[in-house]
Amino acid sequence: MIERFAGRQDGMIYETSSAGHARQLAQAAAQAGCDLVIAVGGDGTINEVVNGLAVNLAGVTLGIIPLGTGNDLARTLAIPLDPVEALDVIEQRRERRIDLINVKSYETNTYCVNVAAGGFSGQVDEVLNEDIKATWGPLAYLVSAASVLPDLTGYETTVAYEDEAPRRVDALSIIVANGRTAGGGLRVAPQANPEDGLLDVVIVRYSSLLNLAGVAARLLAGNYLDSDVVVHKQVRRLSIASRPGMWFNIDGELLTKEPVIFAVQPQALRVLVGPDYMPTPAA
Repeated sequence: MIERFAGRQDGMIYETSSAGHARQLAQAAAQAGCDLVIAVGGDGTINEVVNGLAVNLAGVTLGIIPLGTGNDLARTLAIPLDPVEALDVIEQRRERRIDLINVKSYETNTYCVNVAAGGFSGQVDEVLNEDIKATWGPLAYLVSAASVLPDLTGYETTVAYEDEAPRRVDALSIIVANGRTAGGGLRVAPQANPEDGLLDVVIVRYSSLLNLAGVAARLLAGNYLDSDVVVHKQVRRLSIASRPGMWFNIDGELLTKEPVIFAVQPQALRVLVGPDYMPTPAA
């Protein structure tokens, strides 16, 4: 992580040593009056940094040098995956304000920056370890997904959108998205706009393997929202409860399988974006 204090062009570089360390460093930087913090890593590192900056989101700008497995927020923000080119983006200082997702359960209250994924995606993250990431790199998510296919779980799920009455659905997977991609470029929320004050919610209903294979093919092709077993909504708030408990990962890191509430915090994060960034996705 790199930080720069207001009025100074030099900066300080910190290497994290354990889970949660990036959050601690970012919080200290924000409290000390730093005006720019650069997260060097993947979506999990960015999540920690943003949650640390939460003590002063209005006063700090986030820069990103993507060095993770998926780098999905960087993809939505059109930040090059080459570190040198990403550093050029930081120097050019194109700043935008994007939304954040507030995630609350009985046991946690945190921010999600890119994508929260539950169900099948949570099962994938249960087997996705650092050894798989190191061995397979960007293919790690696909390798882990293949390993859990024989044990697909259907979840009896209750979903409540904003002030609507709760509804039941047999879900395989639920995506709550601010960005457009997860798992290293898969377009899990192709219509998401990180500046529109709305959450993109995508539910894949539990179905036959044949139907789910069709969903997977459409996902790989770039847009699966028109599938008969996919539900897509854009809302400001929703709550989810499931039997069995549905594990959710937040920006790639497992968080909870308790009932959870997601709410958008519009344009809460100041972030530097690439020259080709478009808040509205291309058709």
